[in-house]
Amino acid sequence: GLTRMCTRCLNNSNLLNILFAALLLNSSTVSAFTSRPPSSHSYQHKNNLKMISNVVIAIAMEAEASPFVNHLNLQPDTSFFPSQTPFHAFTGKHGNCNLTVVTNGKDVVHDTGVDNVGTVPAAVATFLTLQKMSLEDNAAHLLINAGTCGGFKRKGAEIGDVFLTTAVANHDRRIPIPDFVPYGVGRIASTSVENLASHLDAKLGVCTTGNSLDFHEVDSQHMIDNDASVKDMEAAAIAWASETWNVPHFGVKVVTDIVDGDKPTQEEFFENLGTAAQSLQEALPKVIDFVCDKKHDEL
Repeated sequence: GLTRMCTRCLNNSNLLNILFAALLLNSSTVSAFTSRPPSSHSYQHKNNLKMISNVVIAIAMEAEASPFVNHLNLQPDTSFFPSQTPFHAFTGKHGNCNLTVVTNGKDVVHDTGVDNVGTVPAAVATFLTLQKMSLEDNAAHLLINAGTCGGFKRKGAEIGDVFLTTAVANHDRRIPIPDFVPYGVGRIASTSVENLASHLDAKLGVCTTGNSLDFHEVDSQHMIDNDASVKDMEAAAIAWASETWNVPHFGVKVVTDIVDGDKPTQEEFFENLGTAAQSLQEALPKVIDFVCDKKHDEL
């Protein structure tokens, strides 16, 4: 009987939605899942009072990371991640700061060999990084998500602009059930970096995240609702993983393409990727110089 009922429901999306909602409201079904852990937003990041000396830089693509890694002569740490993962870590010092650069590596699951872009590898790589450093009593004081992004001309973005994030959110996690809407959007504030923005003459804005390079009209409205200045494929996931370990975080994003412009996104992205990676390599040492040996409220 249940099989026949489910088959009929699958043929009717409205009935399926009703069934799902009923299950959520059934206390006997969800009673085991009602307890909630303490909210990460109910307390101040414990690292906010420390001088910044351990910094993680999470970068999705190899082409984005290589100029910075080479410029600072950071060395690969092949034992940093479990051998089953495709991720890479590079470590070293810059001034008084210990740096750990983490990249998502290449796709081995689908055997394409392309960069592991998107939220899943970004979240896993970030989580494992912060977990390892915490277990080794070498906890990260700050996480910087660095990389390229699309920019919105309606928010004043131009090719090559450097943006520092004020917050992140998702534009493609659409869950139209009231209690799930805030979770789907997943808005997370970045640590305040207004002084750094002034120092770099960088722009500030919200980064909206989705798992597609292009977008559809329904995404466009969510990006507007998110008040997005820039768009990427990892920032919200990296912020989420950082929150689970109570590590302050923000993004440094260089614009490669104009989302609401006339050129196809993929063409503009590859056309400007090399230039943007170079801009990132020039900006990141200045970022590290500024944040190192400061407290978070000085950023």
